[in-house]
Amino acid sequence: MIPVSDALSKLFDLVRVTEPEEVPLAQANGRVMVKAPVARRDQPPFAASAMDGYALAEPDLGKVYKVIGESAAGHAFDGTVGTGDCVRIFTGAPVPAGATHVAIQEDVTRTGDQITLNDLDRGTNIRPAGGDFHAGQTLPVPKTLTPNDIALLAAMNIPTVTVARQPKVALISTGDELVMPGENPGPDQIIASNTFGLQALLRDHGALPRVLPIARDSESSLRTVFGMVDDADLVITIGGASVGDHDLVAKVAENLGMDRAFYKVAMRPGKPLMSGRLGGAMMMGLPGNPVSAMVCGHVFVLPVIRAMLGLQAAPATQLSAPLAADLGENGPREHYMRAHLGADGLTVFERQDSSLLGVLQQANALVVRPPHDSKRKKGAKISYIPL
Repeated sequence: MIPVSDALSKLFDLVRVTEPEEVPLAQANGRVMVKAPVARRDQPPFAASAMDGYALAEPDLGKVYKVIGESAAGHAFDGTVGTGDCVRIFTGAPVPAGATHVAIQEDVTRTGDQITLNDLDRGTNIRPAGGDFHAGQTLPVPKTLTPNDIALLAAMNIPTVTVARQPKVALISTGDELVMPGENPGPDQIIASNTFGLQALLRDHGALPRVLPIARDSESSLRTVFGMVDDADLVITIGGASVGDHDLVAKVAENLGMDRAFYKVAMRPGKPLMSGRLGGAMMMGLPGNPVSAMVCGHVFVLPVIRAMLGLQAAPATQLSAPLAADLGENGPREHYMRAHLGADGLTVFERQDSSLLGVLQQANALVVRPPHDSKRKKGAKISYIPL
């Protein structure tokens, strides 16, 4: 067995970054931008009013100004404001030449085409040209785009962005005991849940997963399903990677040309993990227990997907929080314990069996225990991976 850190290092060595592609801005949210965009204009492109009021020069309390025109958003005033003049102006409208301040409408008294300045804000109430960003300004890459980024790119007049192609992932569940959700299982069968949990996890993190038919416990069935992989960047098998008489994945994959990088990781849950390359695809063999498969999804699969997208090759982010109760010592393997982070801290669930999806569903954290970790007292800080 190898440590989790070594397994991740070997996995990153197998990664091939996907090529870039250009997509419309409207389809770019959540994608990883890999080419820095360049703003095509200043924002705002002109000095603009921050308030509704009157644009004037050399403001003087008590002074009377003549209203000589109006400036509204999309309809600028073309003239120049003199020392005794003002222009009615609205929020976002261009500030006319000669004006140095915008007096808000609550601070003036208007009679006909004249105003009297009764009060004056400390500021000018003018947004300078380029006050948000300038033409030629860029964003750092690679970057996973958010709605806030999309709004900024639109303001920069960027209609398309260059992003990393989403990795294609083929998901293969294995085992005679499995049936698909909605089917009628036999007395000794269970529902294939792992592929659907992993499919949702992968979709949420920028991949394009595809669930292939269940591979039965025979070499011919496994070969048939492997033949459906097509152009996947990553092949994930679930189950059949252990050492039992019916665990045939490694044997069949190696007969098909898989170059195995490692097998077995010193962790719980998730020890029977393997990886390598199969043709043009990277391959990962996950354990069949449902919680083990999902934990490996967070610990190994998602970091691999991020690396494929050109993001930093790094382990899952770990935070720390206090324990809500005492915790016993850990065994010889790194342990990822299902827990719930609440107002009182991290509560580690008593039942940690790797078959208990109901416990995983209640968890919002994986507490990370190093090998041979000593007992921890209530209130002690401990590392966890957010779920």
